[in-house]
Amino acid sequence: MNETTRLVLVDDHSLCRQGLSELLQSRAGMQVLATVGKPEEAAEVIRAQAPDLAIVDLRMGGMDGLGVVRQLRDEGIETPVVILTMSDAKEDMAAALRLGVRGYLLKDMEPGDVIESIRRAARGELVVAPAMAGKLASILQDGPQKEKKTSLQQLTERERQILDHVARGMSNKAIAKALVISHDTVKLHVRHILAKLNMVSRVEAAVFAVEQMRVGEGATANTCSADPASLRAAVRAVARGG
Repeated sequence: MNETTRLVLVDDHSLCRQGLSELLQSRAGMQVLATVGKPEEAAEVIRAQAPDLAIVDLRMGGMDGLGVVRQLRDEGIETPVVILTMSDAKEDMAAALRLGVRGYLLKDMEPGDVIESIRRAARGELVVAPAMAGKLASILQDGPQKEKKTSLQQLTERERQILDHVARGMSNKAIAKALVISHDTVKLHVRHILAKLNMVSRVEAAVFAVEQMRVGEGATANTCSADPASLRAAVRAVARGG
């Protein structure tokens, strides 16, 4: 039986905190350890509760959601963060992803989709609202991350193989099954891939893979340019977990 996902919710609107807490506990069977209305107190609560995930609003009075993430990391708190916000601005998602958040979801998503996305985030996947997939592709093509991209040649053959599967939208568990290796081995390879490519998320790595090789022709395919439709399709695949 899977362990219950343990959460801390950070939102300065009490109605949002209460509604989300009830949704995740009653419909999803998750455990909300604490809700935080003052973002300045988030780091202290998250450190004390040690949740599996922190669900953080973006626009709050005083410290915003990105400030919460920065404070957590500055204090050495590695709890994964999922941003849940009304903002569909490309710039906001870009800033969040550069801080290494686990997900960027919108408050106008269907409740079932929010629940499933949080479940996937708890399993270690990066989740993005489907409505933001096009903007995500644009961010990763045109943003400052592009300057960091290097070459697939620095990856081992196994790492290129795993990157190809990531670009297909496959989860770590699915990759492990396909390659007949352990889940922990896949996670280690993904960490090495991101470190070698100087990237912060598997979505960024997937887009890079689509830009560098034809997904479907194997991990050792020749370098090529990806057309926009292929790029958007790959991003959507990773965002929904394949």
